[in-house]
Amino acid sequence: MKSVNEYLSNISPSIKEKFKKIKFIVFDFDGVFTDNQVYTDQNGIESVVSSKFDGFGLQKLRDLGIDLHILSTEKNSVVKKRAQKLEINYIQGLSSKEKLIEFIKLANEKKFNFSDIAYMGNDINDIDCLKKSGLAIVVNDSHPEIIKYGDYKTDTNGGHGAVREVCDIIEALNN
Repeated sequence: MKSVNEYLSNISPSIKEKFKKIKFIVFDFDGVFTDNQVYTDQNGIESVVSSKFDGFGLQKLRDLGIDLHILSTEKNSVVKKRAQKLEINYIQGLSSKEKLIEFIKLANEKKFNFSDIAYMGNDINDIDCLKKSGLAIVVNDSHPEIIKYGDYKTDTNGGHGAVREVCDIIEALNN
């Protein structure tokens, strides 16, 4: 991982302003908190890889008063277990259309303008939420079709500290 100053030096002033406005960040799970790989054992039990760095980053955002949420199409209980460990609210098992509906519903319930919301995703089922958010963030190893929807593309791959990278940037711009 790079230092936060290295990340900041590559962000335009207009995108820095978008980062500064964030009051609520919504994350996809697979490919953002994980490396988008799934390991399946002989009993059909799936496991994923995620980064321990992310937990400390999320705590930084909570300390700044930023709301956090995961919206995932994944049905596997790994989403629930990881979200609970990270102390982040989540909704899982959504269709692509339901993801946008829940995104809008969360914004309305929490009374946030979309310009104050960041969305972080990695695949085509994230496009609608990326387009609706005030700050669209895609991970470095996102599906090529969604890169054009990102205001910011992380230097770090999903599952290897991309969430932490974003958290560090938000913290640095709010201090």
